[in-house]
Amino acid sequence: MLQRFIELGEGYSDIYELIELARSNQHRVSSLLAFHSSIKEKSQTSLCVILKPAGTGDFQPLYICREGIPNPHTMPTKRFEIFENLGRELGKAIVELDVKPSVHFAEKELFYQYLIGILRLNHFIAPLQ
Repeated sequence: MLQRFIELGEGYSDIYELIELARSNQHRVSSLLAFHSSIKEKSQTSLCVILKPAGTGDFQPLYICREGIPNPHTMPTKRFEIFENLGRELGKAIVELDVKPSVHFAEKELFYQYLIGILRLNHFIAPLQ
């Protein structure tokens, strides 16, 4: 199974697209995630929606808005509140994980490989086949 992050943006207005993707594919939503990290003394959060693979094919999309909103535990925001409402609407708990920030990686793809490793180890996505 191929799992790939699809970055929508950094979570300013892109978060509304992420919410709409989840609502229109609610039968496929597997997990809702919030990745918390610190960038230059600022605590930021990435929001992610993991969809189940489509009926045919071995591709699992992981839609993400990367490090664009403040950590809701240090500074509550309307955008995270909307994401929490989505979780309630879909009957899904938001899984929160503390991770290294993307700036610690030479390339964005290495950051996404790191996140995929964490998700596989915690059984949020299928293991490498």
